[in-house]
Amino acid sequence: MNVQGENIRNIAVVGHSGEGKTTLCEAMLFNGGAIDRMGKVVDGTTVSDFDDLEKAKKMSVYTSVSNLEWKGVKVNLLDLPGYYDFEGERNEGLRAAGGACLVIGANGVIPIGAESIVDYCLKLGKPLIIFINGMDKENADYLGTVQALKAKYAGKLAPIQIPIMENGKMQGCINALQERAYLFKEGGPQEIPIPENMKGQVEEMQASLMETAAENDEFLLDKYFESGELTREETIRGIRIGIASVNTIPVMAGSALQNRGVINLLNEIVTYMPQADERKNTLAEDLTDGNKIVHILTQDDAPFAAQVFKTVIDPYSGKLSYLKSFRGVLKSGSTVWNANTECEERIGQVYLLRGKKMEPVDALAAGDIGAVNKLGNTNTGDTLCDPSAKVRFSPINFPKPTLFMSVSSEKKGEEDKVFAGLNKLKEEDYTFTVEKNVETGEILLGGQGDIQIELLVKKVKARYGVDMKLAEPKVAYRETIRGTAEAEGKHKKQSGGHGQYGHCKIRFSPCEEDFVFDEEVVGGAVPKNYFPAVEKGLRECMEHGPLAGYPVVGVKAVLYDGSYHDVDSNELSFKMAAALAYKEGLKNAKPVLLEPIHTLKIAVPGEYLGDVMGDVNKRRGRIMGTDTEGETSIITAEIPLAEIKTYTMELRSLTRGSGKFISDFLMYEEVPFALVDKIIADSKKE
Repeated sequence: MNVQGENIRNIAVVGHSGEGKTTLCEAMLFNGGAIDRMGKVVDGTTVSDFDDLEKAKKMSVYTSVSNLEWKGVKVNLLDLPGYYDFEGERNEGLRAAGGACLVIGANGVIPIGAESIVDYCLKLGKPLIIFINGMDKENADYLGTVQALKAKYAGKLAPIQIPIMENGKMQGCINALQERAYLFKEGGPQEIPIPENMKGQVEEMQASLMETAAENDEFLLDKYFESGELTREETIRGIRIGIASVNTIPVMAGSALQNRGVINLLNEIVTYMPQADERKNTLAEDLTDGNKIVHILTQDDAPFAAQVFKTVIDPYSGKLSYLKSFRGVLKSGSTVWNANTECEERIGQVYLLRGKKMEPVDALAAGDIGAVNKLGNTNTGDTLCDPSAKVRFSPINFPKPTLFMSVSSEKKGEEDKVFAGLNKLKEEDYTFTVEKNVETGEILLGGQGDIQIELLVKKVKARYGVDMKLAEPKVAYRETIRGTAEAEGKHKKQSGGHGQYGHCKIRFSPCEEDFVFDEEVVGGAVPKNYFPAVEKGLRECMEHGPLAGYPVVGVKAVLYDGSYHDVDSNELSFKMAAALAYKEGLKNAKPVLLEPIHTLKIAVPGEYLGDVMGDVNKRRGRIMGTDTEGETSIITAEIPLAEIKTYTMELRSLTRGSGKFISDFLMYEEVPFALVDKIIADSKKE
């Protein structure tokens, strides 16, 4: 087909894990003739979930792209993972999509995770349609689900379907805008007259849709006030305007598994969702004109500009870059400019994607989604453009890691392979980090949650053959002193010939800095040339404290006296003497344990504020303040790191998945006396 922006729809299929997104994509591909039969998630036969890890987990883990043709329109489907851990994949897919289809279950409530997706789409100005799935299930509650949505998003919801129910199951639907009724049959929807007992509902819904349409356009609003009604065409136009501006969210229903209502959904996507060339909010920096911000219009005859929204490293075909062309045509064999790395890239073959299948094409039209391989200097988020018209799109937002686990190799000596394997995966996934904690010596793997971290470990095993094990990370405790003590260290050793002799008296006291060394020696009791040896001996000792062996901070050591031997004294002897004084002195200077305190900013819906604040208090946290942003409450708290190791999952449990937080190190504080013995005992076990 001759693909142009006006006949392209880029739709991200979103929703919480298990709501039926992948099955809906499968049904749409089947109805569009892109596949011969519908695969099943449980069997691992779907187009979208083609990765071995996805098949094993029976859930979407990565953003996948597929396409179909419907009524002369190319529909690109981006099946996005729904689980919290894969928020980065969701953000990548939504950058490329022109609109989103939210899939939720017909359970009479707004499902877990759905609110955050709707809120994110509203924030981005991303047109949205809601598909209430599972209408074939017992006790499916379409009206209750619509009411829950209306209560949350008052004034935005526009249900355009009325289900025809029989024995608790959806047998067909009425499209109130088109004034047509359909029964679901094996060969597709069969049109029937609108049932007499449902005409009142249709009229009521039509009146509501007219009102919604009028609110989206001043001309229509004036006419509606004057005549009290709008024509069908005017209502459709007003609804379409509202969808584009995200003032209106249409609602449909069906069963993806039974392929019911899916054809109707495709019809509405083609009719109401924005065309690729209607995208108005694509901004970029014009690098040829003082980095001025410009609007990028989707036109084939304009200079090429695209953004790489996802990177996949295939063990066989190499690096594959998914990209969305926002302007101009990308041709196989052309040369483009990477505005982020400031270098040219040679485009080999351009592909269209259908899951793991790659179809080679000569060119990618403006507004379309495709892929290119083997770009050596291009990464996720980079802008590729015409060298004569350089622009740069804003980076894709990726969440920071909130859960950290200690990772090590099962086989001794393979730590370097663990580090190397994880670092290679970072080309594909910007939402995790891997770094070595200098204080504890552990390799820390940071991610969005336990599922993501578990899959990263499995991926390293599958690709690079390295077995890894996970554990909770150690807390980097420290030790300090609260009192002042004097101590004497004398190192004396005679073993024939020259002996060893070092003798020093040192006063230990608290200070603000990590370590301060000073001397008050008079009369040459200790020669000046041994002062550095004493200091070096103390610094080495401070790596291990007297209580639990943690590094010591906040100590001032003053060398005030000692003695030496003309023949037997040397630097090593004074280092050994300093160590003896350190051991005695710190033990008598009221040593205490210190623990790291983090500042947390926790964002939760207002309804969970009390529960979360109570939980913070249980974790020995201090509430420093609360703010409100719309319906979201922001809690600022100071909490010991030991109490928030797995806080990511616990906050999700408390808030039905709606809570988020960011954490930053603040300071060290003294550990409460009641906990000291356990920490010391655990340290000795290790």
